[in-house]
Amino acid sequence: MKKSVTSAYIHIPFCEHICSYCDFCKMYYDKKWINNYLKALEKEIKNNYQGEKLKTIYIGGGTPSSLDVSELEQLFEILNTFNKENDIEFTMEVNPENITKEKLLLMKKYGINRISMGVESTNDRLLKFLNRKHDYSMVKEKINLMKEIGFNNINVDLIYAIPNETIMDLKNDLDNLTNLPINHISLYSLMINDNTKLMIDKIKPIDEDLDYEMYNYIGNYLQEKGFNHYEISNFCKEGYESLHNLVYWHNEEYYGFGLGASGYLNNIRYENTKSISNYLNGKYILEEEELTINDKITYELILGFRLINGINKKAFYNKYGINLIDLFNIKDLIKEKKLIDNGSHIKVSYDKIYIENDILINFL
Repeated sequence: MKKSVTSAYIHIPFCEHICSYCDFCKMYYDKKWINNYLKALEKEIKNNYQGEKLKTIYIGGGTPSSLDVSELEQLFEILNTFNKENDIEFTMEVNPENITKEKLLLMKKYGINRISMGVESTNDRLLKFLNRKHDYSMVKEKINLMKEIGFNNINVDLIYAIPNETIMDLKNDLDNLTNLPINHISLYSLMINDNTKLMIDKIKPIDEDLDYEMYNYIGNYLQEKGFNHYEISNFCKEGYESLHNLVYWHNEEYYGFGLGASGYLNNIRYENTKSISNYLNGKYILEEEELTINDKITYELILGFRLINGINKKAFYNKYGINLIDLFNIKDLIKEKKLIDNGSHIKVSYDKIYIENDILINFL
C-alpha cells in the first residue's frame, strides 16, 4: 500500500540582509515582490496539494520572519489550506533581529509550535565576519520572549569552524547557548561556497584537524549537558528530535513549495526554479529525477546512515524486500568496524561519524 505524504516544506526566500556564507535561494526583502510571490505560492499549493493530513510543516528560507505582520498573516492563511494532524509539528525559521512580540503572537495564533532561530554564534567578532545583525543579548531577549508567549520547542543553529575561531570561542558559544531555555541545536561547519561573499573575498576554510577537534568537542560538550546526539549535525533534549527532518533522513516523500524548494513525490525527486520571474509565471519546477529501486536504496543508505542509530533492518526489509546486510559491501564495512550491526540496526561506528562521507562513497 502506498504510504501517504505527511510533510510539507515551504520556502520564503526574502532576507533583509545577505549573510557572507549563504548560498541558499534568497533575495533582498522588497515589498513589491512579496504579494505576487505569496499569490504564486498559493497557486502552486492549490495545484499540487492532494489533501493529505500533514504531520509536519516547515517554513524555511531565506528569512521567513523578515515578512511584516500582514504579510505573515497572508502566508498563514494560505497554509490554512493544509489538512493538519492534531499533534502536528509546525516549524518556522526566524532571525533574532526581525522577530517581534507581535509576530510571535501571530505565529502562536496560527498553530506554529516549533521555532528554529539562526543564532550561528554568540561572539560579536565572528557574527560580524558572518554578516549577522544581532548579538547574544538580543538572542537571549527573543528566546525568553518566545518562552513567555508559550513556545516550548526551540532550536538554535550554530556555525563552527569559522576562520580565526578558537576552541575557547567555541566553548563560550556552547556555554551561552546551553544556558538558554532551548531543546535542540543544529550544527554547521562553515563551508566556503561559490557565489558567496566569503568565496569572493577568497577566505580559506580552517585546517581539517581543527575542524575535527571542534566537532568532537561539541559532541562531548552537548552530551554532557543532556543533549542527545541523534543525527550527524543535530542534538536534542529527550523527545525533541526534529520530526520534519526525520522525514528526510528516513527517505520518506514530502511536498516542497516555493522558490528553490525541493520535494519528493510519487517516486520523483524535484527541485523548483530559483528564477523569481519563472516562479511568478507558474513555471515552478526546474528539474525532476525519476528514481529506480537502486536510486531509492542509495538515498535510503546515504540519508539513513546520517542518523546516529543508523538504519532499522526490519523497516528496511519491509520497505524493499531485501536484507540490508546483503547490500553493496556492507559486510566488509562491518568487518572493517566502519559500520556496526547491533542486531536491530546497522549504523556508522560513532568514532567514524566525522569521516562518514568517506564511508558513504561506498554506496554511490
